[in-house]
Amino acid sequence: MDILKKRLGIREENLKEINDFLLRKDNPLVNGLIKIVEKYGGVDDINRKARESHKFENLMRRLEKKKSPFVKDLEWLIKQRDKEAFISIPDYRRKVLGKKADSMKFDESFAVTLEISAFNFLPWLIEEAKRSIAKEDLMPSRHIRVRSMKEQVEDDDVIAFAAAMQIIGASYVQTLDTKGTLAGPDGKPINVHLGGAETITGYFGGVGAPNEYALKWVDEFLHYYTEYGLPQVLNTNPGTVLLGYWLRKLGIDIEFKISVYLGNDNPYSILWTLMTAKLFSRDDDSTPLIGFNLSNSVSNETIELSAYIRKAFNFEDIVRIEHHITEAYKSIVRQPYNRTDELVKLADHVKNISAKHEGGLPETERTRDHPSDILEYFMPKKDIIEKQLMPKLLANYLDKHDAVNNTAKALTEHGLTFIAAQNLHKK
Repeated sequence: MDILKKRLGIREENLKEINDFLLRKDNPLVNGLIKIVEKYGGVDDINRKARESHKFENLMRRLEKKKSPFVKDLEWLIKQRDKEAFISIPDYRRKVLGKKADSMKFDESFAVTLEISAFNFLPWLIEEAKRSIAKEDLMPSRHIRVRSMKEQVEDDDVIAFAAAMQIIGASYVQTLDTKGTLAGPDGKPINVHLGGAETITGYFGGVGAPNEYALKWVDEFLHYYTEYGLPQVLNTNPGTVLLGYWLRKLGIDIEFKISVYLGNDNPYSILWTLMTAKLFSRDDDSTPLIGFNLSNSVSNETIELSAYIRKAFNFEDIVRIEHHITEAYKSIVRQPYNRTDELVKLADHVKNISAKHEGGLPETERTRDHPSDILEYFMPKKDIIEKQLMPKLLANYLDKHDAVNNTAKALTEHGLTFIAAQNLHKK
């Protein structure tokens, strides 16, 4: 066995060939990326602009200058946070466990990040916060958004969303418009042979960022990074994953999470992804891959093997393994889909994992007149309003909130820990 294993070692000559290829003066792949970086002023200028744009006071100033109605919502949220209106972690544990919570020891090193998707409209957060205060619920500490970036800019939700996440103490991901489906930011079809759900089988042969759109994705990312300080986006294509690694290697402090749509569903595909992250990590071993959403089909054993690979590459504290605990009720997985029991079995030995809730509990969803549907995730706001769907989509979102709290309760009942919105729920 040892003799066979030695055959897998990578020859230094091969690594040299790869380096020589990347550093060629006439390399069009690398030069295309460098041109976009220079377009935004170079590495130092890009990072400086992003830091300024991301500052909370600058985000609020922009909203106030525009007389945005979101200012009132954010001020209310700040007030609730500052007066500690949300349940504390010790009180939450007592609520679940009773008096025995006071004598129990909770290992925070294995805390599960409570994640919700998709949080597309700021008013949903306000309704969720009101619900959390009234019911002594927990607010998630990680939010995924898939709403059109261009649409968010038009109503300033992109700014308000960034500010809200800083208020509550949560991480977040945005989804760029250059994502391989329908039209891109310029209104032109990204994949000319696809036309939405009615041609869904075509996606199996080329979803993502075809042809020149990989570099357009970089251009769009750097635009929102410098203009709004957006540090982290969803990544759905192997080419843009590689370009994300390169951007960070060049010195730009971006981050991304790999989407479930990329289809990493076995330990070998996960090794492929993490191996490339290691090859292009910085001298401090950091990588822009901050979240890794595995396929819905992965088993606990695959997650454990993923953690084994991650630890070997010194990424345990950097790369969060993101796992769907619930999914949209329609159009994506067979129901009932609820992985809470499996999560509980992982959460005492797999570090830095998040419990992602993209649907309500199946037993709740099946009673809804309008259960959650993944095909509605990317629906334009004007269509939502025309079809009078906003109240129903809010109800779907609040069902996901309830699923988040069901997971937190299950973890607590087993003496396990979680990470809720860190500025709202005091430890």
